[in-house]
Amino acid sequence: MFQILVEFQRTIYLALADQIKLLSAGGDWLAFLAFLPMGVIFGAAHALTPGHSKAVLATYLAGSDTNVSRGLLVSATLSITHVTMAVLIAVLSLPLVSIALGSVGRAPVLEDVSRGLLGAIGAWMVWRAVKHGRHHRHEGEVVGVMAGLIPCPLTLFVMTFAISRGVPGAGILFAITMMVGVASTLSCVAVLSILFRERLVHFFENWPRLFDIVSRSIEGMAGIAIVFVAVWQILLR
Repeated sequence: MFQILVEFQRTIYLALADQIKLLSAGGDWLAFLAFLPMGVIFGAAHALTPGHSKAVLATYLAGSDTNVSRGLLVSATLSITHVTMAVLIAVLSLPLVSIALGSVGRAPVLEDVSRGLLGAIGAWMVWRAVKHGRHHRHEGEVVGVMAGLIPCPLTLFVMTFAISRGVPGAGILFAITMMVGVASTLSCVAVLSILFRERLVHFFENWPRLFDIVSRSIEGMAGIAIVFVAVWQILLR
């Protein structure tokens, strides 16, 4: 399955490269705009591959009291930040590459910052589960921004190639359509995570004390899992 996704992305990327080459040679923008919907499919397929903070998103939403509409907002926030960071790095590449990028398509400094902040959120979730603290209204969006600080590598490749060919606008337009595709996949992850939590909570709602224990345990375990993932990924790098 993973290999199929990789080959599928490669096919679209090569087609995109041809479109950008045509534009740089004075080609038709209408033809490029007609190709743009492929960016949605490209982004959705790319988000199915490892990474993109799917595990963090699912773990956080499973352990929080976020409803479906806010869960979609969290996934959209993550997607927008994830793609936008890659665009900004490409556009500001001269001052940022030597500071943030350790290898092509990666930004180690931003990755460590993102994971460190997520670890702090996980620790906060554990503390709240133990102390029965209240949930903050915009916490989910904050998690989305923190998880999205890790830039999308394929967006970075697309933007760098478009800039090198003198058509940065084409890269930005394709990045926007990719963002829609990434958000679509992450939204599915968000909805499934929330529905799973709601089904589990519904099962225990007739036993108030047990319900409280279970809901706090889910949040605590989700917080521990986020801390573990954050620390493990930092150490792994």
